[in-house]
Amino acid sequence: MPKSPAKKRKKISTKFIFVVGGVMSGVGKGVTTASIARILTSKGYKVSAIKMDPYINVDAGTMNPIEHGEVFVTEDGDETDQDIGNYERFLNENIYRENYMTTGRVYQNVIQRERNLEYEGKCVEVVPHIPMEIRDRINKAVKKTGAEIMIIEIGGTVGEYQNLLFLEAARMMKLYHPEDVLFVMVSYLPIPAKVGEMKTKPTQHAIRSLNSAGIQPDFIVARSVVGVDEPRRKKIAINCNINREDVISAPDVKSIYEIPINFEKDNLGNRILEKFGLKPKKKDLVDWRKMVAKMNNSKNEVTIGIVGKYFSTGDFTLSDSYISVIEALKHAGMANRTKVNMKWINTEEVEKNGTSLLRKYDGVIVPQGWGSRGSEGKIKTIEYCRKNKVPYFGLCYGMQMAVIEFARNVLKFDRANSEEVDPKTPYPVIHIMPGQKELIAKKQYGGTIRLGGWPCKIIPKTHLSRAYKKFGKEGIVSERHRHRYEFNNKYRENYEKAGLKICGTSPDGKIVEAVEIKDHPFFIGTQFHPEYISRPLNPHPLFVEFVKVCGNLKKKSKGGFMVPKAKFISEPLKIK
Repeated sequence: MPKSPAKKRKKISTKFIFVVGGVMSGVGKGVTTASIARILTSKGYKVSAIKMDPYINVDAGTMNPIEHGEVFVTEDGDETDQDIGNYERFLNENIYRENYMTTGRVYQNVIQRERNLEYEGKCVEVVPHIPMEIRDRINKAVKKTGAEIMIIEIGGTVGEYQNLLFLEAARMMKLYHPEDVLFVMVSYLPIPAKVGEMKTKPTQHAIRSLNSAGIQPDFIVARSVVGVDEPRRKKIAINCNINREDVISAPDVKSIYEIPINFEKDNLGNRILEKFGLKPKKKDLVDWRKMVAKMNNSKNEVTIGIVGKYFSTGDFTLSDSYISVIEALKHAGMANRTKVNMKWINTEEVEKNGTSLLRKYDGVIVPQGWGSRGSEGKIKTIEYCRKNKVPYFGLCYGMQMAVIEFARNVLKFDRANSEEVDPKTPYPVIHIMPGQKELIAKKQYGGTIRLGGWPCKIIPKTHLSRAYKKFGKEGIVSERHRHRYEFNNKYRENYEKAGLKICGTSPDGKIVEAVEIKDHPFFIGTQFHPEYISRPLNPHPLFVEFVKVCGNLKKKSKGGFMVPKAKFISEPLKIK
């Protein structure tokens, strides 16, 4: 019988949802945006997300991670805000540079266009030309992604001066396409300890600020420690001029991956589609609910020490600098039905107090980093892991420090180092990439390092290859990079003979992408960042293997990690 013709997807005019923040930052605009995207995707629509950052910085690459959080690198090499990482993890697809903009990037483009006479001699003004540029960039992202629904997060909070131009662009879009634009306000409802009652006044004031920009929200996501109750829901509805059903309860949850499921308790997805005049095309969140159930049903437990230097800000310890590593470990834990406890270890504490504090951990990760501060603490950590057979995973800088440790303590290269840390080292086992010295001399730092997805050739019969093979990946894989220094091939033969195996390279074999140590349960360092492409529905093979080895060694070892020549785990994992 002849096949019936494929059903053509009926084209709809693109819909836009702007997500803005009220009261204070850091309460979850990014995960709210990502969660709405996940919900609408699960209902059968092509969805993408944009982040607008109010900074004058052209991108996030030159920002201090303690102040700004992790710099997330996209497949096409853009250095972006960490929220782009959440969009990728929730949508389970790549987000590109068209989906990220900063005030600096917008102004830079307008000024360049003016210099190119693209405004035909007109007087170029902040209004309307900057909001028009913002609108044009949104439309470019729609064209790039093919999104039927584009969700746009405006960084910071309402009422901040630097956000006015983004809000003005959003207001103009609503004015000309009222049926295609919705607004979601994410606002915090505090419960003062001495009062013991959830307070709505800060949210009411935030809505007034949004109204003063000419915008009325369609939904209010009520963030708080606990769910919003009925009296507070009614009070917000009456005072903020929305339906009570459009006040969405958003209490604290154990995992950010529970947020879409929580939103659906208030029917958020269908409420959005109804306002757009759309209908759901398929059942919602089926695979997501299965994943969350699996994540919450752990059979085992491991504790991983993360040794870094971007934790402290005053009297507080923050983990946002390493958020992709944290999430990748969670994904790997889910794949192994294992709860992963993460502990933060400051490298300077290792330098001061020694490695004895590492004894209580089932595995250790040294993540990305820059500069000399804390490098000796990382090298001591790696030496401890190598000698005591503790599972070790080095990410980018963590791989470079492993190469240095091996050079000093196995190859006996006295004062071996990275040129980044010690430009005068007699053994520059990690050296600057070709062309980078000229860029640094010209002070061209932003966006000039090795960035984005690059092919990596996996060397057969290595632990690295076995880990990838379990997920059906062999030969060449694409992994993301963010670095200026690399392995010095001058010493490659020395390392191979002494037992540090090159297990991943560029396709031409010239650039070392990954190393591992033989006769060790898990000792792998990658120049790339596998954490960037790990997702809850598709965990990264190397993190899955790392957590699995940690768990198996914990079961076998009763008194510690002194397990000689532990065998690699070969049983494949089945991830649907």
